[in-house]
Amino acid sequence: MMKPLGDKVLVKPSKGEEKTKSGIVLPDTAKDKPNEGEVVAVGPGRKNDEGKVITIDVKAGDVVIYASYSGTKVKVNEEEYLIISENDILAKK
Repeated sequence: MMKPLGDKVLVKPSKGEEKTKSGIVLPDTAKDKPNEGEVVAVGPGRKNDEGKVITIDVKAGDVVIYASYSGTKVKVNEEEYLIISENDILAKK
């Protein structure tokens, strides 16, 4: 598995809704892109001015909400993931 560096977090995005509440099936182009996913791996944290490592507040298994259009998409073993900065994580569930 991939190990993020610094203050980066590897997230597996949750899938968008497949159909509406009334049962209409949505094509991929009409789905809202999810801003939520499960943390798969976490980097060691960022360093402050004195060189001390500041750890990240999330851990593997946490479900997080992140900013829209954040991160870099990567594919590992045919699975899609996002590598995002800790600053782009808005909340955890």
